[in-house]
Amino acid sequence: MSRFLSLPFYIKLTCTLISIIALGYIAHIGQTIIVPFILGSLFALLLVPICNWLERKLRLHRTLAAILALLFFFGLIGGILTMLGSQLSMLKDDWPSFEKQIIDGFHILQTWVHQTFGVAQNEQIAYLTNTVSKSISQGTAIVGVALISLSSLLILFVFTFLYAFFMLIYRGHVVRFLLLLNRTEHHEIVLDIVQQIQYVVKKYLIGLIVQMMIVAGLTFIVLSIIGVKYSLMLSLITGVFNGLPYVGIFISIVIIALITFATSSITHVLFVVLGLVIVHVIDSNFVVPKIVGSKVKVNSLFAMVAIIAGEMLWGISGMFLAIPILAICKILFDRVRDLKAWGFLLGEEEKTNDHFKALLNELNVFKRMERTER
Repeated sequence: MSRFLSLPFYIKLTCTLISIIALGYIAHIGQTIIVPFILGSLFALLLVPICNWLERKLRLHRTLAAILALLFFFGLIGGILTMLGSQLSMLKDDWPSFEKQIIDGFHILQTWVHQTFGVAQNEQIAYLTNTVSKSISQGTAIVGVALISLSSLLILFVFTFLYAFFMLIYRGHVVRFLLLLNRTEHHEIVLDIVQQIQYVVKKYLIGLIVQMMIVAGLTFIVLSIIGVKYSLMLSLITGVFNGLPYVGIFISIVIIALITFATSSITHVLFVVLGLVIVHVIDSNFVVPKIVGSKVKVNSLFAMVAIIAGEMLWGISGMFLAIPILAICKILFDRVRDLKAWGFLLGEEEKTNDHFKALLNELNVFKRMERTER
C-alpha cells in the first residue's frame, strides 16, 4: 500500500504558489509583529554565548544575565547613534554655505536647461512655484507620515528588546518544543539545525559589525586625506549604511557627496566619490568574502532577489533581514531530504562537480528507499 499520495506536477506547483502568496501576505500585514520578533530572535542568538558565560562563570540568574547582555548590546548601539547624532548637530554651522551652494547650483542648472531645451527661466520658476505650493498644501500629511514613522521606529525598538529578552529566557524551552514536534529519530537532525543556525547567525552578525567598522575606518582615512570636513561623521554614516547589502554604499555616496558639496568644492566631491568607489571595491572583493561571505554560503543572485523581496515586504528592515533569513532557509533545505535541491540552488557554485555528483547519488539513494518502503 502506498504511503504517499502522488500528485501531478501542476497541482504541486499550484499549492506551492498559493502557499508562497499566503505567506507573503501574512508577512506583509503582520509586519509590526513579525519584524521585531525576527530581529529579537537574531539578537538573542548573538547574545546566547554572553548569557551562558554570565550564568556559568558569574552564577547569575538567567533573567539577570539576559537583562545585562541586552543592556550591553543596546547600550553599544545607542552610544554609536548618540555619537552620530552629536556629529550631525555640527552641520548647523555650515547650513548657510550649504544653502548658498544649492542656490548657485540651481542657477547654473536653470541656465543649462534654458540653453539646452529652450525653456525660459520664468517658466521654470513658475513650474517650481506650482510644485512647491502643492507640496506645502500637503504639509500636514507629510508631518503625519513622519510622526507615524517615528512612532513605528520606537515600537520596533521596544518590541525587539522584549522579544530578544524573552527568547534568551526561554531558549531552552523553545529547543525542547522543537524536539517534541519531531520524531525521536529526527532529534539529532533538529539539534544540528539549531546549532548551525545559531553558529551562522552569530558569525554573520559579528562579521557584519566588523565589516561596518572596517568600511568606516577606510572611509575616515580617505576623507581625511582628501581634507573633507566632518570626516568622522561621514565615515560613521558610511559604516552604518553599509549594513544594507548592495544599496547602502550608494546611499552613503549620495549623502556624503551632498554634504561635501555644501562644505567644499566640486573637485572634492569628485575625489570623494572616487574614494568611496575604491572603498566599495575593497569591501566587496576582500572584506565581504573573507569576513561575511565565508559564514553565509548563499549565492549573489538569490541574495539580491531576497533583498528586493524584503524591501517590498518590510522596507529597510526587510533588506537587513533578507540575508540571515535566506541563510537560515538554506540550512533547513540542506538537512531536509525533499528540499536538498533547493539548498543546492541557493548555495555558491562549487569549483568541481564532486558536490553535484554526491547530491545526485544521495537523491538516488532516497528514491530507492522510497520504492522499498512502497
